Amino acid sequence: MLWKGRRQSSNIEDRRGQYARRGGAIGGGSIIIALIAVFIFGQDPLMVLQGLQQQTSIVETSDSNYEPSAEEQQVFELISVVLADTEDTWNQIFQKAGYDYQAPKLVVYSGMTPTACGTGQAASGPFYCPGDQKIYLDLSFLSELQRMGASGDLAVAYVLAHEVGHHIQTLTGVSNKVRNLQSQTNQVGANAIQVKMELQADCLAGVWVNHTQKRARFLEQGDIEEALQAASAVGDDQLMRKAGLPPRREAFTHGSSKERMGWFNKGLKNGDLAACETGI
Repeated sequence: MLWKGRRQSSNIEDRRGQYARRGGAIGGGSIIIALIAVFIFGQDPLMVLQGLQQQTSIVETSDSNYEPSAEEQQVFELISVVLADTEDTWNQIFQKAGYDYQAPKLVVYSGMTPTACGTGQAASGPFYCPGDQKIYLDLSFLSELQRMGASGDLAVAYVLAHEVGHHIQTLTGVSNKVRNLQSQTNQVGANAIQVKMELQADCLAGVWVNHTQKRARFLEQGDIEEALQAASAVGDDQLMRKAGLPPRREAFTHGSSKERMGWFNKGLKNGDLAACETGI
């Protein structure tokens, strides 16, 4: 993926030197537990955040001497360029449709951070908060993504583009529609609706790649395979198997590996928002 030397977004809040800690320590096991709660047992990511927030009090501290490693800083610069590309591409798409695009902010943090949706932490993975229209990302999750079998620049870009897809859903009213529909059904029904929402975000990520490639010619050989591998790695069935559990469709909240790859690829091939209608 060709990204070095290109425009970086200014819509980033870098909180890596600001820490919000709780009484108990957070380790890699907590990340896996939270991922299982979100992806396998059908819990809403925002509910997981709120639950973790209620467990203990939060203490905020600041480290003025925080210095990221060279590797971490390179990833930070990568996501800054990717965010800028989402701004340029979605602004272009919205303008053609006669609307103004209001870009989300990306909050990059370490450990834990306060959000309008509860306390954000690495254990919950990247997420979009409609309450403040911000995307939250602890860069340590990207290492977790590699351990899950997904690596490469476009894999990282896919993760961020998926969360921007949720912002698009907020701007277009899809998010409110989903929450209203979920409030009128049981957990299994709510999970099924959530799957449709997540698959649409995957499709919107594909639309973003399609339009950005036409505008910036940023793809290199093997990039699409990286994104598809990332989509496959976070499929509900894949995560259930890795957790030693048999896949159960009624517990899916994001879709199977095949579905996630399929909807990303559909957006990529069509480049049309109409192609992302998942039946919500």
